[in-house]
Amino acid sequence: MTQDHLTSDVTLATAAPAHTQEAGEGLTAAQLLKRSLDTFLAKDIKGWAELCDENVVVEFPFAPDVATRKLVGRAAIYEYLKNYPSVIDVQRTPTLKIIATDDPSMAIAEWSVSGRVISNGNPYEMSYATFVTVKDGLIVNYREYWDPMAFMAAMSGAKFW
Repeated sequence: MTQDHLTSDVTLATAAPAHTQEAGEGLTAAQLLKRSLDTFLAKDIKGWAELCDENVVVEFPFAPDVATRKLVGRAAIYEYLKNYPSVIDVQRTPTLKIIATDDPSMAIAEWSVSGRVISNGNPYEMSYATFVTVKDGLIVNYREYWDPMAFMAAMSGAKFW
């Protein structure tokens, strides 16, 4: 993607959880991405899944487990992530930048988290690049890049899926 595709940084207020409003109806792609990250970081995995289309495609291209690199469907991604909050305690979000693109159905986030792995006490420090495509107020594609080596070192064998 060339720089001319990025049109602006977006600063957004924290949105209400998904279950208190109709998912992402009426939101821009950048606003829906922000809401999804806020919901996820609030450890509301069910609410996060509700922001996704029933047939969402979620991709983690660098995931250490090949079987989890591509998940299809809201139920599959919920099943995969539902235990995340009981395994990784995210305590801070040092960086969060949401970028709108010239494609109104797409947004990008650069963000990082700090926390710990609950089972072993290891620090959890991770940076992410997340790309979402939305349609009809729901996420239809969610692709996220992160460092699998840092993930494996922090987890030391712990799993949330």
